[in-house]
This record gives sequence, C-alpha cells and structure tokens, in this order.
Amino acid sequence: MNVHNPDIAEPMEAEEAAELYERLRAWAASADRCALDRAGPSLRSFAAAQGEEYPALSSDYPEGFVADAAYRAELPDLQNGPAASIKGDRRHIQHVGIHNFRLPIHFRTRDHGALTLETSVTGTVSLEAEKKGINMSRIMRTFYAHADHTFSFDVIETALDATKTDLESFDARIQMRFSYPLRIDSLRSGLSGYQYYDIALELVERAGVRKKIVHLDYVYSSTCPCSLELSEHARRARGQLATPHSQRSVARLSVELDEAAGCLWFEDLIELCRGAVPTETQVMVKREDEQAFAELNAANPIFVEDAARLFARALDADPRVRDFRVVASHQESLHSHDAVSVLTEGATFAQASLDPRLFATLLHHG
Repeated sequence: MNVHNPDIAEPMEAEEAAELYERLRAWAASADRCALDRAGPSLRSFAAAQGEEYPALSSDYPEGFVADAAYRAELPDLQNGPAASIKGDRRHIQHVGIHNFRLPIHFRTRDHGALTLETSVTGTVSLEAEKKGINMSRIMRTFYAHADHTFSFDVIETALDATKTDLESFDARIQMRFSYPLRIDSLRSGLSGYQYYDIALELVERAGVRKKIVHLDYVYSSTCPCSLELSEHARRARGQLATPHSQRSVARLSVELDEAAGCLWFEDLIELCRGAVPTETQVMVKREDEQAFAELNAANPIFVEDAARLFARALDADPRVRDFRVVASHQESLHSHDAVSVLTEGATFAQASLDPRLFATLLHHG
C-alpha cells in the first residue's frame, strides 16, 4: 500500500504572519457588514487567541455612510497581499483578467459612415510569479476611460498602455467582439438585406512586441465536388434525378495586420473572402435568386481543403496581411460529422495543440 503525505505549505516568516494578521484585524475592526458575522466562530477564535475581543457588528445597512478618501485608503486589499499569501506554486501567469464586459463602441465604416455596436471586451495582463493578483476592476475602468472615442487601433493601444501602467504588468491583451452589419444585394432580384459578420479585434503585447489581429467568421455554402459528379453521372448514365449535397460552412480567418501597407477595413476582408469563395449565404431571396444560388454553387464546388487554400491564396496576396490562419468547417448534410481544415502561415498562429472545442465554435447563429 502506498501512503501519500499531503503537501505541506511553506511556513510563513514571523514578519509576514504579523502583516497578514494586522490586515485581518484592521478589516474586522473597520467593517460594518453582517457578512463578517457569518464568518463568526473562526474570526472570534482567531481574535481570542490574540487576546482581543471580536467587535460587535450592525446588521442594518448604513444608508448615509460616505466612503471618503481617508476611509478608502484604509480598506484592505487582499488581492495585493504579500507573496506569502499566494496559494499554489509561485508561477508566472500569462493571462489574468476579465471576459465579456459589454459596452457600446463607435466604429467607422469604409465609406466614412458611423456605427455604434454592442461590443464584448476581454482584457488580460500577465502576472509575475511573486505577485498575488490584480485589481480586475481597473481593466474595466481603464477601458471605459477611452470607450467614447471612435474605435481605432490607436485608441485601443492607449487603453492597453494605461492598463499595463495601472496594473504594473509587462504583457497585456485586449480583445473586442461584435457583430458587424453590412447591406448585401441579392443575386438577381435587386433586393438587399443586412448580413451580420462576427468579428473580433485583438491587440496583443508580449515581450515588448505588439501585434494587431482581426478575426472574421465568413459563412458560405459548400457543394461537394464528388457528390456533384456522381449526381451528373446518375443523370447521364441512368436518367436518374439526383442532387449533390451542399451545406452551410464557416471559415474563421485570423490575420495579423501590417498597417504600414495601408488600412484593412472590415469590408475589405469580407470582400476578400467573397472573392476567394463566392458562395456566401444569402439574405434576401426570391425564386430567381434561389436559382442563381444553385448555379453559383454548381460553378464553385469545393472541398474543405480547397476552401482553406483559396482563402490562404487571397490573404497571401494582400500586402496588408502578415501572418494568418484559416480554420474551415463544412457541416455536412451527407455525414453526421463535419469536415474541417486548419491552415496557418507564420509564427503568430502556429501551434501544435488546438482547443478541443475549436471546431464546435464555428457555427452560424443567424
């Protein structure tokens, strides 16, 4: 039989233990919170062991209480406690922060229009091994200070600089996700409607190097070339009506920008996708549009490998794009599984391991 002894934490130095106790004592002495009363026995026992009396607490909410500067200065900040209070290994953490705080952000369109879109923001910084934690609300406060400006990477860089300064971090990242509306004409009927594109913007700084990245989900129809040929064979050889299978498909293009070569507008990236794979799903459809879409699919049959290479060729030809990644998923109507591909160019997106749920996120929700 193997016997495993539990891990034993390193003993605190007397000075560190005294500092922690003083923080707890000041917290208990200054707070009017019934939550402390629920802490009850443990804090009372701790205080008794130190020869002190645990304070009486009020359970009434103090409506008129004002937290002035002097009071705020006394508030404990356990997140920024001494290194002795760190739990687990003292290791560098690459990402720590907040995800999915939402606010309206102003964007410019390529034709000089303006849009205000609900945007989900993720902000993280690096955390050194000897620091216990960060004050996460500072990320939100810093971003809000710049949120009223019309978006540009210059604005987001200013927010990132402020975040690094406020939280005393070496690396930082800001990501913004939103749905971008673009009015698209039908194929033949002359109608038009709004297509919504899932876009995410990232500014990443690591070891002093900054990268500006755009992610776009492009939704298209993929007609299987093999199925198309088999259907035509059935018609020619046996006079048998048959239809090839096609399905809604999603490609996520991630591109690192080279702004020295010019601005890559969202509309530019969308048009690049449409030029590479023209069978984008439609918004407004009458009978003549449906027929046109069937003809367009027949003219552009495509395997998932073809899709990845076509997108890559278009990205590689654009001087405003540095490194890139293409992740494509054809959610087949023939099979009960999907056909997928990943193609990367450059070190930015190269990786040996993939998120186990990466392909499951390539869904169009309408």
